[in-house]
Amino acid sequence: MTSNRFWQLNRRPEGSDVSGALSLETEAVPDIGAGEVLVKCAWLSMDAGTRMWMTEREDGYQPPLELGTRMVGLVLGHVARSNDPQFAEGDLVRGFGQWAEYAVVQPELAGLMKVDDQIPDIRQHFGVLGFNGWTALWGIRETAAVKAGDNVLVSAAAGSTGLLACQVAKILGANVHGLAGGPDKCRWLEQELGITRAIDYKNADVAAELAKVDGGIDAYFDNVGGPILDAVLPNMAMHGRIALCGLLAQYQGDGRGRGPEHFDQILMKRLRIEGFFSPDFMDQGAELTIQLAKWHDQGLIDTPFDVTDGIGNVLTAYEKLFTGGNIGKVLVKI
Repeated sequence: MTSNRFWQLNRRPEGSDVSGALSLETEAVPDIGAGEVLVKCAWLSMDAGTRMWMTEREDGYQPPLELGTRMVGLVLGHVARSNDPQFAEGDLVRGFGQWAEYAVVQPELAGLMKVDDQIPDIRQHFGVLGFNGWTALWGIRETAAVKAGDNVLVSAAAGSTGLLACQVAKILGANVHGLAGGPDKCRWLEQELGITRAIDYKNADVAAELAKVDGGIDAYFDNVGGPILDAVLPNMAMHGRIALCGLLAQYQGDGRGRGPEHFDQILMKRLRIEGFFSPDFMDQGAELTIQLAKWHDQGLIDTPFDVTDGIGNVLTAYEKLFTGGNIGKVLVKI
């Protein structure tokens, strides 16, 4: 291939109008500079948190992207050219590149790493063995300190991180409750993942349904924040733990929101709320991968993939993250 197509961020999107903010551009396959690696992308990961990078917000864990530059996201592919001695042509790698057919990567800044190309499905480097799997395991086991017998609640439970968090909690012996939008997702969570109960937040009174959980919620793995968190707080158990890793309810604005309506419950129930991001446990990736791979080989944890074909259809795939149009990990096949 002599050309490269990539998505460029031209303006700050307003609300859900992401398509009006980006354009698909074409160029010659780019050259690379000293220390850089050119990755021929096989798969692009669609992740809701990247929506915040399109805003002007300066105090997030990732600085805002500059206008007129390429949209950044996780890529999985093979090294096409390398000016870094740690990476050779043909290596299968994962890291932060661009929404592009060919991504120019600075390995240290992009967290670029070689991954196993001998596993049956390399997509699992974006699934069980990827950042979603790491986040699920770290958030459930470390941040929320889940133990056997706990009542655990997971929001966005049919999403790429949520469904893995449900499975990790189940492996650890917890009673797992999940929040998802629509009866099909709830049925899938109960029948396919075997969680204790799924609640349809679109068609049920979430607070009333959570009030039925005997003993309250010991640990809440929160991907969304917003009104769902408001419904959860009064139904937490004493000394409950909340692991907050996403704010999906706020990503289409400027990433900010008002404090929870039931803030007083944090004191009254002696709750602990802790936010966590993948940079917090990047240095633990090898250990997390070993544990997740073991469970995956044992058939205890898995993830489905929602695949869209072609660089030109990236925005169709991305939209699913915010409309609830997917079960599992949303990927674009290049």
